[in-house]
Amino acid sequence: MKDRMPRVFISAAHKSSGKTTLTLGLCAALHARGYAVQPFKKGPDYIDPLWLGMAAQRPCYNLDFHMMQRGEIEQQFARAAAGARISLIEGNKGLYDGLDLDGSNSNAALAKLLDAPVVLVIDARGMTRGVAPLILGYQAFDPDIRIAGVILNNLGGSRHESKLRAVIEHYTDVEVIGAVQHEASLQIAERHLGLVPANEQDAARARIRHVGERVAAQVDLDRLLAIGDSATAFDIAQSTEAVVPAERVRIGIAHDQAFGFYYSEDLDSLHAANVELVDIDTLKDQTLPEVDGLIIGGGFPEMFMTELEANAPLRTQIRAAIEAGLPTYAECGGLMYLSKSLSWQGRTRQMVGVVPGDTVMHDRPVGRGYARLQPTGADRWQESAPIPAHEFHYSSLENLPPDSIYAYQVKRGHGIDGVHDGYQQHNLLAGYVHRRGSGGQGWIAPFLNQVRTRKACAAA
Repeated sequence: MKDRMPRVFISAAHKSSGKTTLTLGLCAALHARGYAVQPFKKGPDYIDPLWLGMAAQRPCYNLDFHMMQRGEIEQQFARAAAGARISLIEGNKGLYDGLDLDGSNSNAALAKLLDAPVVLVIDARGMTRGVAPLILGYQAFDPDIRIAGVILNNLGGSRHESKLRAVIEHYTDVEVIGAVQHEASLQIAERHLGLVPANEQDAARARIRHVGERVAAQVDLDRLLAIGDSATAFDIAQSTEAVVPAERVRIGIAHDQAFGFYYSEDLDSLHAANVELVDIDTLKDQTLPEVDGLIIGGGFPEMFMTELEANAPLRTQIRAAIEAGLPTYAECGGLMYLSKSLSWQGRTRQMVGVVPGDTVMHDRPVGRGYARLQPTGADRWQESAPIPAHEFHYSSLENLPPDSIYAYQVKRGHGIDGVHDGYQQHNLLAGYVHRRGSGGQGWIAPFLNQVRTRKACAAA
C-alpha cells in the first residue's frame, strides 16, 4: 500500500545552526494555518520532541538507528504520518554526521530511508560567497540526497540576505525558501541537557507562538508545503500480527515538571497493551493512587529537589509500595528520585530512599551517548539479547552496598558504576540508561508481564 505522506527532512550543515528553533517555528506556523503537522526527531533526545509536539499539537516521535531496526523506523513513520498534511523530520547535528564511517546511521541515511527531500538550514553568520561551495559540496557528497531548498538563518540584515541570495542563485540550483534574521527573541534558554523542556516552562506556549509568527514572516510556507508534496508516495508494509487482548491494568506514571522524559511511541504501546496510565505529580500529589505498577522516567529532579523533599507523604507511600512488591521501572531521573538523597550545588535533599545510595550531581557529564547492555542472568525480567540504549546524566549514585544486584552489565557506556546498570530490589528495576520501551528488545513487554503476573497471584 502506498500513501503520499508529504514530508520534509530539516537538516543543517552542522549542529547549533538553529534548526530546532526553525523546525519549532515551522510546526507552530503551519499549525496556526490550520494544517495537521506531524513532527519527528532523529535520535534518542527527549527534550526537542517536547517542544516540537507542543508546537504542532501532535505527539512528536523519535526515529533512531541505534534503538530501532530500519523496518521499525518505517512503520513508526507511517503510523504517525498517516493523515497529516505534512511531516517535518528534524535531524540531529549535521546532514552527514553520524557514528559510522559509512554514514549508515547519519541524517542523510534517514532521509534516504524515508525518501524525504531535504531543506538545509545554514547558519549564515559571517558568510558571503562561501555559502555557494558549501551547498555545492553537500549536493555532490551524496547525489542520492535531494537538497530541495535552504533556509538562511542568523542573518545580519537585509544587505547580508541580498548578497547570499545573489550568490546562491548565481552558483547553485537550490532554492532559498527562507531567510531568518538574527533575533534574540528567537533563542530558547538552554541548560546542561540541551533545550529547557517545554513542560517546565509556564511561558512555553507564548514563546512557541512568537517563534511561529517570526518564522512564518520569513519563510515561504507554501514552498515548504510544495517541497513536501514532491516526495514520492511512501510504501507502507501492512502488519499481519494478530492482536491478543490483554488484561487491563492501571499503571502510575510520574508526569510533571520534574519528570517528563517518555517516548511518544512508548506511551502509544502502553495504551495498545490495554494499560490505563494514571498521571502522578510528584511535586503536588500527596497520595499514591491505586495502581498495579509504577513508571518514573527521566527529567530534572535536581531542579525541583526542594519540592520533591517537601512532599514527604508521597515519598513515604512510594517507598512502602515498592517495598511491598509494586512492580516499578525507573530511568535516570527516576533512579535519582528513588535514592536516599540528592546533592547539588552545596545542598542535599532527602528523596524516596528505596534505593540505598546517594545521588551526587557533577559539573560534567558522567555518562553520555549511546549505550549497550547485556543482561546478567540475575535480572528478574529474564531478558537475554544485548539491549541498545542511551544515557546522558550529570550525576552518579554513590554508597550503594557492595552486594547490590544488577540486571545488566554495561558493554558500552557508564551506567551506575561503569560496569553495571539496572539496580534491582523487590520488583524494582532502576537504572541510568534510557531504553526504548517498544519493540522486541523494549522494556514494556517484560515490565507488563511482571505487573500482570503479580496481579494474577494477588487475585488467586
